[in-house]
Amino acid sequence: MRPARTAAHLAVASALVLGLAACSDGGDAPAETSAPAVEESAETEAEPADDETEAAEEDAAPASDGEQPDWANPLKDPGEQISTYTVGDVRVDVYQVSVVPATKTGNFVDPEKNEPIIAVGDDIVFVNYVVTNEGEPIDLGSSLVNTSARYDDWPYMQGMDSVTDFDLTDAQGVNRNGMADGAYREPSVYTLGTDQTYSYGENFPYQPGSPITFESVITPVDAEGELLHDERLEGSGTGTIS
Repeated sequence: MRPARTAAHLAVASALVLGLAACSDGGDAPAETSAPAVEESAETEAEPADDETEAAEEDAAPASDGEQPDWANPLKDPGEQISTYTVGDVRVDVYQVSVVPATKTGNFVDPEKNEPIIAVGDDIVFVNYVVTNEGEPIDLGSSLVNTSARYDDWPYMQGMDSVTDFDLTDAQGVNRNGMADGAYREPSVYTLGTDQTYSYGENFPYQPGSPITFESVITPVDAEGELLHDERLEGSGTGTIS
């Protein structure tokens, strides 16, 4: 009979030990560790929320701040300024860069003489156009801000003649065009943001002391690249080739 009583006693004692262990594991210990875990999680989640807010603010901010558009050649601004004017909110600054001998004949022929208007060795002048948007962003087509020059006494119906020589143009430190190689996109929409600038140069016959007029045209485009002729803008400025 003694062994039976001992076994019963041990069973009761074991039950008491297990009961204490269960209270210890399921009570105070988890309560002490769970609260800090929640606080750490809340702090960790708060940081990305701030980052997302900053990112949203950056996206909502103007796309430019004196920078160049992603489609443009690097800005070049050599020469002496001879004219400045506006086309809507867009400013065009014109600089006389250099006078050099023509390395090739021009693109036009004098209809009376049947000879090139520009012959090899004739003096030609390079000018540089620096275009800056001082207003709201504007979507341009592939012609960008289309600018042409014309001497006041230019005798021909067509525009001024020029020489096409990429190496000669590069040597003058001006861009051959405002758009960078490989920047063509479809649809043909090229946004010129607020304070953004691009530049390009051209050449024509050199006539020292001649008054000259520069004319620029802007025809904005819609999201599909279609020209908005009703919103066409024009502007002009004058100067003198020295």
